Amino acid sequence: MLEPTPISSMNNETVIKVDNLTAAYGDFVVMENVSFEVNQGEVFVILGGSGCGKSTLLKHLIGLKDPAQGTILILDDDMGAASTEERNAILRRIGVMYQSSALFGSMSLIENVILPMEEFTNLPMEAMDIIARLKLSLVGLTGFEHHLPAELSGGMQKRAAIARAMALDPSILFLDEPSAGLDPVTSAGLDQLILSLRDSLGITFVIVTHELDSIYTIADRVIMLDRRAKTIIAQGAPKVLRDTSDNPWVRQFFQREPE
Repeated sequence: MLEPTPISSMNNETVIKVDNLTAAYGDFVVMENVSFEVNQGEVFVILGGSGCGKSTLLKHLIGLKDPAQGTILILDDDMGAASTEERNAILRRIGVMYQSSALFGSMSLIENVILPMEEFTNLPMEAMDIIARLKLSLVGLTGFEHHLPAELSGGMQKRAAIARAMALDPSILFLDEPSAGLDPVTSAGLDQLILSLRDSLGITFVIVTHELDSIYTIADRVIMLDRRAKTIIAQGAPKVLRDTSDNPWVRQFFQREPE
C-alpha cells in the first residue's frame, strides 16, 4: 500500500502578523512593542516564565481581548478593526484548545465535536456525525465517541479537545499548555499527534507552553516573552537559542537555571 504523501510544512505565506502590539489591563501594561509573524504550516511556540504574558498574548490572538495599541492580522483580516460579524467569520477559521480541555462534561465526545458544527453550519445531522467521527479518528479516539469526558484519561481529554477544535476545518489551531498535567509518555504522544496533523493536514499551530522537551520536539520557531522586559527578548529555533543566545534570561530559561 502506498503511504500518503505529507503536505509540505512551512512555506512563506504569513497567516498571522502581529505589529507593535501593546497589551494592558487598565493602566497596567503587560507587554509592549511586540511584533512577529507566523507562517503557514508552522509549529510556532510562545514561551516564557510565569507572569510574562503568554496567556494574555493568546487571548489577543484569539479575539478575547483587544490590543491597547498595535494590530493583529489573522489570515489577512484585522481582528481589532473587524465588526462583530467579521470577527465571527475570522474565528470560524481558527480552532482553540484550552488548557483545561473545556469539554462539556454532560456531553459525549461526539456531541462535543458536533457542537461547533451545530452552531456555525447548516449541515444535516448525518453529515455532522460523519465529520465528528472522522475528527475523533484523526486524534486516535475511534471507539470512544460515546464516552463522557470524565470516563477518559487526561491525555485522551486533550485529544478530544483538539478534535473539537478541528471541527470546522480551521487553518490555524491555538493550543494552550497542551502538555500540562500529563506524564512524559502521554505528553510525547501528544507531541507526535501535533506533528502528524501538521504534516498530513497542513494546519498551522500556535502553542503556549513552557515544557522544554515538547518545545525541542515540535517547535519550528519560538518567541520568548519576559515579564521584566515586557516584550519579546528572543525568537528563532529553540535549540539555536539554547546554544547561542547571549541573553542571560534566555540561557537561564533553556538551561533550567535558578534565579
